[in-house]
Amino acid sequence: MDKRISSLIDNIEKVIIGKREVITQAVTALLAEGHVLIEDVPGVGKTQLAAALSRSVDGAFSRVQLTPDVMPSDITGFSMINRQTGELEYKEGAAFCNFLLADEINRASPKAQSSLLEIMEERQVSIDGKTHALPRPFMVLATQNPVETYGTYHLPEAQMDRFAMKISMGYPDKSEEMRILERNEFENPVSSLTPVLTTDDIAQIQDEVKTVRAADNVKNYIVAISDSTRNSENIKLGVSPRGSIALYKAAKALAFINERDYITPDDVRECAVAVLAHRIMLSPKGRAVLETPEAAIEKAVAETIVPTE
Repeated sequence: MDKRISSLIDNIEKVIIGKREVITQAVTALLAEGHVLIEDVPGVGKTQLAAALSRSVDGAFSRVQLTPDVMPSDITGFSMINRQTGELEYKEGAAFCNFLLADEINRASPKAQSSLLEIMEERQVSIDGKTHALPRPFMVLATQNPVETYGTYHLPEAQMDRFAMKISMGYPDKSEEMRILERNEFENPVSSLTPVLTTDDIAQIQDEVKTVRAADNVKNYIVAISDSTRNSENIKLGVSPRGSIALYKAAKALAFINERDYITPDDVRECAVAVLAHRIMLSPKGRAVLETPEAAIEKAVAETIVPTE
C-alpha cells in the first residue's frame, strides 16, 4: 500500500476501530474525488468516521446538522448589501471548506438537499449570476439513519447518483467494542487526532490517481456490468453513465492504493457494490427475489464475464 495512504488509514484507525475496509472505501472515494453517503443505525461511528478523515488532513472542515429548518443559504452562502459601500457582498456558507459533513442529510428539506446538487457535481456555488469555486480537495460526507424515517425526506435519485459511494459501518465485534470503551474512557479520541497529510498532498495524490491506466477490456467490463443492470427484470432503474464513471474512478483509486498503475477486474469487483448499489431501483420481482440493491449488484457482477486478457 502507498505509504501516504497507509499513514492516513492508520491515523483514522486510532478513532474507528476494526473497520479498516470501511475506512479504505472512504479514502478510495476521496482519492477518486467523490463524495460518500454513510448509512447505518445510530451510534456505530458514522459521524466519527467523517470527523476522523477530515482531521487527518490539514484542511478546513465544516459540519452542518441538517434539520427541516436549515436553509439553502446556510450551505451555499448568500449575498447582502454592505451598508458602508452600498454594494452587494457575498458571504460564504458552510460549503466553503475541504470536508463538508452533512449530518443526517435525510432530515433536511428537499430545498436544502437540492442546494447540494451543484456543490457536489460542479464543486462551485452560483448565486446572483456569479460563480464561486470551492477549494480543492472538496468532499461531502453525508450520514443517514435508515431506521428513524419519521420526519425525514427521502433523497431523490438525482441526489443519490451524485455520491460516489454508499458505505455502512456495521456493529463491532465484542473485542472491538471493548477497545472502543477503553479508547473513549477519558475523552473523544477525535479531539486528539492530528493531521498526517496536507490538502496539497491529497490534491497531488488525486492527480496521480488520474494517471492509472485501464485496458479496453477492463473498460468494457465496467460498461458490461452497468449495462446488465439496465436489462434485468429485477431492476426497474439501472446504473447511469455517471455510475460507470464513478466505478472507473474508484477502481483507479483502489489500484493506486495497492501501488499499481493499472486497473484489474478485481479492483472493479471490489468497488462495484459500494459504488453502484445506491444508484439502482429494484422492480417488484427484484424486491421479492433479491431483497436488496446490494444483492442485485452482486448478481450482476457474478453474471458478467470477466476479461482474461
